Amino acid sequence: MPGRKARGLLLVVSSPSGAGKTTLCNRLRDEFPNLGFSVSYTTRPPRPGETDGVEYNFVTQPTFQEMIARDEFAEYAMVHGNMYGTSAKRVGEVIETGRDLLFDIDYQGGRQLRHKFPEDVVLVFILPPSIRELERRLRGRGTDSNEVIERRVRVAREELRHYDEYDYLVMNDHIERAYDALRAVYLSQTHTRARLAALAEHVLSGQEQLL
Repeated sequence: MPGRKARGLLLVVSSPSGAGKTTLCNRLRDEFPNLGFSVSYTTRPPRPGETDGVEYNFVTQPTFQEMIARDEFAEYAMVHGNMYGTSAKRVGEVIETGRDLLFDIDYQGGRQLRHKFPEDVVLVFILPPSIRELERRLRGRGTDSNEVIERRVRVAREELRHYDEYDYLVMNDHIERAYDALRAVYLSQTHTRARLAALAEHVLSGQEQLL
């Protein structure tokens, strides 16, 4: 089919808070401009320096509930007392153009997203070297109270129990090795036969390849 593009990939990267997920995801996006970032809706208030529509789409609890009732989310979940969700319409529109999307969501969201888009989702979990090291990193930020840190550690233990729902596990005991592993996952998944078969057929047809 002339001009046929490969369907976009939905790359879900999850981890407990403090495992280095944000750093790794930012590096991946910097290197690969075709990898867009899925901006979630959330009911939590903006943090200093955050902009509506950039880091998150900030909405009220009633608005979020109305969106659930209208079945507008590809996934949504309660995390640390706040609601987070991804627009199903937006995801569908982006991957049809051939662009990939990166998701910073937890196992609940990843599970729902795979249910909605079973052929398009790849799940990656970033592991901390240990719970003790995770707690040390959280305390090193200097931004959270002891109560918040203790809650995040409890949540981390629960999140780690769901590692077997993921396609890939990346240990972040060294940021460069962890990034190399995440990068390798992304590159391999964007070059599978299933994903690029339409382009191969297009080349065989004798027409110009259009990416």
